Parts: sequence; structure tokens; C-alpha cells
Amino acid sequence: MSGRPGGGNVSDPTPLARRLGQRDAIAIGLGSMIGAGVFAAFTPAAAAAGSGLLVGLAIAAVVAWGNATSSAQLAAQYPTSGGTYVYGRERLGAWPGYLAGWSFVVGKTASCAAMALTLAVYVAPPGWEKPTAMAAVLALAGVNYVGVTRTAAAARIIVVAVLSVLGLVVVAGVASGVGDPANLGAGGATGGWYGVLQSAGLLFFAFAGYARIATLGEEVRDPQRTIPRAIGISLGLALVVYSTVAVVALAVLGPERLAGAPAPLADVATAGGWAWAAPVVRVGAALAALGSLLALIAGVGRTSLAMARNDDLPRPLAAVHPRFQVPHRAEVALAVVVCGLILVADLRDAIGFSSFGVLLYYLVANVAAFTQTPEHRRYPRVLQVVGAVGCVILVATLPLPSIVGGVVVLAIGVAYRAARLLALKRR
Repeated sequence: MSGRPGGGNVSDPTPLARRLGQRDAIAIGLGSMIGAGVFAAFTPAAAAAGSGLLVGLAIAAVVAWGNATSSAQLAAQYPTSGGTYVYGRERLGAWPGYLAGWSFVVGKTASCAAMALTLAVYVAPPGWEKPTAMAAVLALAGVNYVGVTRTAAAARIIVVAVLSVLGLVVVAGVASGVGDPANLGAGGATGGWYGVLQSAGLLFFAFAGYARIATLGEEVRDPQRTIPRAIGISLGLALVVYSTVAVVALAVLGPERLAGAPAPLADVATAGGWAWAAPVVRVGAALAALGSLLALIAGVGRTSLAMARNDDLPRPLAAVHPRFQVPHRAEVALAVVVCGLILVADLRDAIGFSSFGVLLYYLVANVAAFTQTPEHRRYPRVLQVVGAVGCVILVATLPLPSIVGGVVVLAIGVAYRAARLLALKRR
């Protein structure tokens, strides 16, 4: 692994313990992907494309598969914490890796706050949303603090519960008898190709959590085998779930009603008179947000650890707890920052730059994987090209404020690293 920003090896990084098996990695990947997005993403996707969201879902799946194979291939060669931050540094240089890591940490920190607030919307009494969101962040940071195996165990429980709720939604929708196959046809498509691509972007972010497995690469047993398999299996399962739920929701509600539904899956569950199912769906949505937040905290903490090891973030964040073998300072710092963000703003509608950052992160991953030599190549280069081109196209569909916000955040990151490089040279 590269060392300080100017080069050389870090002489004193404390490694994390390899405690995660195949099922643990799959659970964390599924917990990241089958999060709150599956309960909410279909509404804006339908607003953008109508029934064309099914085409958008297919496009998102192709882009996600290209990105996932790049992440899997790189993780097998570089089984350490940090994900694309590390891959970019090793394959492309310090600056591309840094930009990927900065985009991930800053964007996903905002996403943590937004996910916590989303959770609070479902479970908190009026006026208690922010305290509830902060309590959730602190509780999940505590789970992560006491060891990655606790994180995996919690993820398994949450995934089973959320999948059970989604199964209830599908059964209720099918049993309602109100589903109309005509709602799936091209006649309900709106927005043209731009709308379809915009829906693809929205749906891509809803199940792009497979990167969380790669960021935990230093804690997975037999990573060359486990990580690629876990990424492929978790993405495949998530795609099956999203496709099934999308078809049922669209058939039952129709594109227009789906586009205006604030809680679309609750509407699907109650369409046939199953009113009792609505509270169950709300609990499922809250658990899904909890699962996404749990995996986000773990992933951002590990990337922060990797960046601190190379002095791209303050060096104290590279500390590893001697007993629990986790980046405890990075996770405590993350929890504090997220709670601060929750206090000062409602970020649910103000994190467009997070989407921008995720696409940049995967763009770097695809370019890095494209440079790998034959002995480390597991997938054909065309998949990396598909992933990279897909990222660029999806960036073009983002609203202009999101793009501007992303550029501003990148500029801040560049200035920060330039200042740290200058300070290191003066020592």
C-alpha cells in the first residue's frame, strides 16, 4: 500500500482483524443495498419515466454490474481497508485515489445524516425527529465500535426482517387482484430517454452499496475468494428483489399513482384491503434505513482509516482499537460529525453532491480496474468500459445544483490536500 502523499510506505499501520466470512460479507452487502431506497426510490423514478422505470432499472443494473465487477477484481488484488481510495492510489496515483476517497467520505457522511433522518421520520413522534436520528447514529456507531462481527450479526437480523416485509408487500400486491399488466407497457412511459436515464440514476444509487464489502476488505477471511463472490451474490439478490418489487408496485398502482405516492410500498400492501400491513411496512422501512446506516458507518469509518494512514486525513484517525480491532477514532469522529449535521440542517433534500461523489468514486474504480494486468484480471475489460461510460452518462442526468455542489466539494477537498502536502514539506 502506498504511504504518505508524497510516496513511501506507512511504517506503522495497525491491521484490522480478519473476522468476516462469506455470509457476513453478503449480509453487509445486502444490508447496504436493500435499504430505505427500496421503499422510496420508485416514486421519483416513476415521476421521471413512468413505466419506463423498468427500462431504467435494467440500465442501472448493467452499470452497477460493470462497477461491481471492477470493485470485486480490485478487492481481490488489494484486500485492505479503503476500497476505491486504495485502488485509485495503487493503480492511478495519489490524486485520483484521494479524490475517490474524499468524494466517498464527504458524500456518504451526508448520506448517514440523511438516512438517520429518514429513519426518524418513520418512528419518531412529531418534533423528536432530530433527537431520534442522533440516538440512532450513536447506537449504531456503538455497535460498530465493539467489533465488525457485531456489525455483521446486526446486518443479518435486519436483512431477514426487511426481506420478510418486502415479501409481505409482494404477496399483498399479487393477492389484491387489482394489478393490471397494462401498467407495465410502453404506453405508460414518460419523459423520453432523458427521463429513463434519470430514473436509472435514481435506482442505481438505491442498490449501489456493494462497495461497502470492498471497503471492509481488510476484515474478510480469504478475501481473494470471499469478496468477489459476496459482491456478485449480494448484487444479484438485490436486483431480483428490486425487479420483483418494481413490477408489483407498478402493476398495482400504475405509473401515475406510483409517481405521487410518498409511501408507495405501504400503498401496494393496502391496495387489496390489507390495512393492517401498513404499520408493518413502516417498521420495515425503518429497519431498512437502520441497516443502510449501519453499513454506511462501517464503510466510511474504514475509508477514513485508510486515508488517515496516508495522511490524507488527520493521522490520529488511523488508530485501531487494541481489543475490538476497529478504527474506533474514525468511527467516533464520524458519529460526532453526523450528529452535528443532523442538528444544523435537514439534509434529505440537500445531498445531491453525494450522488455526484458516488459516481466519481465508481468512475475511478472502473478506470483503475481497466489498468490491471492479466494475472489479476477476472472479468473482460469491456465491463469496465461499460461501468465508466455509465457513470459519466448518469452524472449528466443529475440536476445542475447537484453537479455544482459536487464540484464545490471536490474543490474543497483539493485545497485541503494541497495544504496538507505543503505542511508536510515544511516539516
